[in-house]
Amino acid sequence: MSTTTVADLGVIFDWDGVIIDSSRQHEASWERLAEEEKRILPPDHFTVGFGRKNEWIIPHLLKWTTDQAEIHRLSLRKEALYREVVVERGLQALPGVHPFLQRLKSAGVPSCIGSSTHRENIDTILGVLGFDALFGGIVTSEDVSHGKPDPEVFLKAAVKTGRAPEQCIVFEDALAGIQAARAGGMKVVGVATTHPPEELRMTDRVVSRLDELTVADLVALISS
Repeated sequence: MSTTTVADLGVIFDWDGVIIDSSRQHEASWERLAEEEKRILPPDHFTVGFGRKNEWIIPHLLKWTTDQAEIHRLSLRKEALYREVVVERGLQALPGVHPFLQRLKSAGVPSCIGSSTHRENIDTILGVLGFDALFGGIVTSEDVSHGKPDPEVFLKAAVKTGRAPEQCIVFEDALAGIQAARAGGMKVVGVATTHPPEELRMTDRVVSRLDELTVADLVALISS
């Protein structure tokens, strides 16, 4: 019987709510966009849409338009406003993230970001945080045709880690992302930043901060 080792492990991270928390900045950017466009935001739009692509949010949740060119324009403008808010308010990694990423890098565990966030946002913040060398790859909304809860983003991220989906552990805070990881056949660690632990029942493990786990914990998780 073969024994699972560190060499069998790949780790995939959602971005917002796992590596950083810019929920307030994102919510503010939607509010600025709505004000610019003189449009209405449903009261629960941010909670319902969290973790999903703008291209789904704008026509299906906000019901602003179904015109693809207009959806694209609004999506890009929303992200530009987000970056403006980030510059104004600043941003930090969530507690425990940096030591955990260093732990993975020291152990030689391949990692990848798999996020609905736009690449320019991630690239900008990685530079600000000095995290450029801590991830082996990035898969963003521009790289996929289907947003979460479809597993496409995580399946493509698994390829970048060089591991099979069943060898990968996804760190997620959003329910749509947890569903996507499950649909991709991966183990899931729920990060209790956006939702309380009791709402993350579809996961294999729940943490409040990433550095609660050791590399040995991760190996044991894919062995189970």
